[in-house]
Amino acid sequence: MGCGRNDDIVDNRGKCETHCICEVVRAIRRIQDIRDDVDCDDCKTDCFITPLGSLVSPTRNRANTRVFMLLTKDGTPFKAMYKKSKRRRDGDAPATTESAQRESDNCFSVFFRVQNVFDNCCATLQVLEPRDARGRRVNLFCNGKLDYDAICKVERFEATGSCVTVDLTCFCGIQCVKDVFIECEEN
Repeated sequence: MGCGRNDDIVDNRGKCETHCICEVVRAIRRIQDIRDDVDCDDCKTDCFITPLGSLVSPTRNRANTRVFMLLTKDGTPFKAMYKKSKRRRDGDAPATTESAQRESDNCFSVFFRVQNVFDNCCATLQVLEPRDARGRRVNLFCNGKLDYDAICKVERFEATGSCVTVDLTCFCGIQCVKDVFIECEEN
């Protein structure tokens, strides 16, 4: 058994002909689009669990996003930059000159929402801003290095409007984190 629900197809050189990351991201997209079938699974963060909302408390199933991380060939989480919104959010301190400057800083995240899967194995992913339980932004990087302890503080996520297009065949792992409701910004 490979990465998902179906066996991988192996060629005569022992290499996989399918790309499980592609299939998982496609499945996440389908699950985000269709939320009414029921499935049971022992793994609480399995990317294939349906319906959407299964990765949160059963009493809270208002979810429109399955948050996930992609892992590179060396096992480190893939990161992407986003531009922070200048609007004030609940839990943020009132804007001061210094805090207004910080609000315009570019930031990095390892959390994503699939927006679209296209061609053979490409996807557009929205970068999600990590937030703690009180709604404050969590800085995941310290001096350019991922702070794994900071990842543990993340409880919430917010849409950033920043997207990245990726070739899903370049990743070796995917970890689904949580099903959440993401408020999409309207233009």
